[in-house]
Amino acid sequence: MEKIRRVALAGVILAALALTGCDEIGKLTGSAKGPGQGPGGPVGPSQVSVITVETQKITLSTELPGRTAPFRIAEIRPQVSGLILKRLFEEGSDVRTGQVLYQIDPAPFQAALDNAEAALGRSEANLSATRLRAERYKELLADKAVSQQNYDDAAAALTQIEADIQSWKATVKTARINLEYTKITAPISGRIGKSNVTDGAIVTAYQPMALAAIQQLDPIYVDVTQSTTDLLRLKRRLKDGRLKKNGTNQDKVKLILEDGTPYSLEGTLQFSDVTVDPTTGSVILRAVFSNPEDIILPGMFVQAVIKEGVNEQAILISQQGVSRDPKGNPIALIVDAEGKVGLRMLTLDRAIDDKWLVSAGLAPGDRIIVEGMQRVRPGAAVEAVPFDENKTGGEPAAGPVAQPQKRTGGGA
Repeated sequence: MEKIRRVALAGVILAALALTGCDEIGKLTGSAKGPGQGPGGPVGPSQVSVITVETQKITLSTELPGRTAPFRIAEIRPQVSGLILKRLFEEGSDVRTGQVLYQIDPAPFQAALDNAEAALGRSEANLSATRLRAERYKELLADKAVSQQNYDDAAAALTQIEADIQSWKATVKTARINLEYTKITAPISGRIGKSNVTDGAIVTAYQPMALAAIQQLDPIYVDVTQSTTDLLRLKRRLKDGRLKKNGTNQDKVKLILEDGTPYSLEGTLQFSDVTVDPTTGSVILRAVFSNPEDIILPGMFVQAVIKEGVNEQAILISQQGVSRDPKGNPIALIVDAEGKVGLRMLTLDRAIDDKWLVSAGLAPGDRIIVEGMQRVRPGAAVEAVPFDENKTGGEPAAGPVAQPQKRTGGGA
């Protein structure tokens, strides 16, 4: 065992002597490499590609989720009870205002009208004789030819007949209205859906179940939700002057359909609701779109692109120049006036195409490193060259680059 230890110790000593000899030989021949040195002597500053920060005028918009709703909707219900004789429309077709949709059996309503008209005629026939009698009694009362009681009875009979006539006129009018209600018509123009009843069904006046529903699809509403947090941020930015209204184009809205394709026509923002949904903490924004080809259907989920305003001093930088620290905070490396690398903590607003909109951390004139950041550290001297955007195969940014995310409201 002691012999083995001596052999191992001798091997270690020999290895150390061999390494020392190599170093001495390197010093004599000039081949040893110290820090920052290469075979030909000291290495110069690392070369990095930079872009210079500039401000520009951009129009900011927000993509909000929404759902379509018909411009007008009417549920068809009977106003009288009876038997459905005929359905007079085609399910899924376009109907116009006043078009007859269902026919209720009119026979009992026609009989009620005839009875009311006959009673009215009888009362009107008695009116002349009763009026003449009352007038004669009035003349005879002046000559004391009839008693006061006889005149009062004649006058009361005349009043009764006149009241009956008014009552029967109202009854005739009601009977005529009910007869008209046997023809169930369309209150609005639009697309009618399926019928919930068939010929021969018994219906009751103002029943809970609708016979059918008509929806007006052109124009059509798009209701989108915006969180109150984003709404307050937007108002604050407008008040502070960081955003400005874009005149008449401010209310224009673009639409992205469920399959990701943009809708060809622009809509108009109508109003913003003043009531906050307590379950979601959001408000409803309503836009109206022209829909001549019925491409948009009620109930579709869509994305509405709403303009927030114009930022006249916006700073946009390439996402390639933004990285993340271990805590996930966005950072950028810059080259200062002395040619040294500096670190900047950034506040990002949102992604716009392949760039980040920076709200804090950079100023116009700053030079941001977009290539070569893997080889440098803060404080190191570098050689900055302009970044060539047409060059492909650039070095990826240090750390994960945040990808654009679909927003649910305006940025801070």
